[in-house]
Amino acid sequence: MSSTERPYVPATNVLPKVAPVRVAEGERLRSVGLPGITLTVRSRPPARVGLPPALYVHGLGGSSQNWSALMQLHEEIVDSEAIDLPGFGDSPPPDDGDYSITGHARAVIRYLDASGRGPVHLFGNSMGGAVSTRVAAVRPDLVRTLTLVSPALPEVRVQRTAVPTALLALPGVARLFTRMTAQWSAEQRVRGVTALCYGDPEQVTPEGFRHAVEEMERRLQLPYFWDAMTRSSRGIVNAYTLGGQHSLWRQAERVLAPTLLVYGGRDQLVSYRMAQRAARAFRDSRLLSLPDAGHVAMMEYPDTVASAFRELLGGTGELTADTGTVAARTVGSRAGAANAGS
Repeated sequence: MSSTERPYVPATNVLPKVAPVRVAEGERLRSVGLPGITLTVRSRPPARVGLPPALYVHGLGGSSQNWSALMQLHEEIVDSEAIDLPGFGDSPPPDDGDYSITGHARAVIRYLDASGRGPVHLFGNSMGGAVSTRVAAVRPDLVRTLTLVSPALPEVRVQRTAVPTALLALPGVARLFTRMTAQWSAEQRVRGVTALCYGDPEQVTPEGFRHAVEEMERRLQLPYFWDAMTRSSRGIVNAYTLGGQHSLWRQAERVLAPTLLVYGGRDQLVSYRMAQRAARAFRDSRLLSLPDAGHVAMMEYPDTVASAFRELLGGTGELTADTGTVAARTVGSRAGAANAGS
């Protein structure tokens, strides 16, 4: 599927003034200018100097805020940063209007190359999981380990509950949906999102719900909000149709980094039945199944996901079991071999 629509990317100097993005206690937010894109990066200072770097990539309609709980739990073992992909969170649209999986992966790679932080422990959720899979496949030198929470990898039989999201990829649907929901309040929209993404929406605290409503109100004021959603949805659908070496499943098979896969039994967007296929595709993988989790396990069960990541580090020799500290490890030889075979 392709589109000849011209992206609507308003000039920076005519963007409306909106409320500032929320920054949790202990976090920092900064803007990074790169060729063709500007990324907002959320970070949490590590407990001590010298910890290995980690980078977190959100899913469709999400932002770096989706990783705040997990980043806080990781501050003793990694140096965490989470990005807002172009057009999401506090990052403006990309100059070229490219919201494909490859375009988003290119943004991640540009940031890692420019920051010099690689190789990193790379995390991705949903669309961000597909993006992170592509990054790990094409640039293995940038990835130490890969953690995927409900990655949006191609499914032959898409769940019925995921169809409305996929329909956003069709021309005109987003415009129609916008008109149909014009009277919906931010509260109503957030309740719909949490019902879709959480295994148990009651897990969302009143404070968390209030923050989500404030963020929804902010996003709805952005003139490119629906454009980013529509084109990114189309990018996911397009990625599902690619074959050969560009297929996401073929690229999953190329990933050399130790991989943690996290799937929720109540996920309404990525089918739980894909967990075993993913475990077979990623050559060095371990699977965490959470029967009561939905689509955003890192927000629903951050302690469990953090513990599984610690076990992944322990299995790679980066985390010593007796002290819980990170051990120095050379990744150059593994990355070199991967480069030679790519």
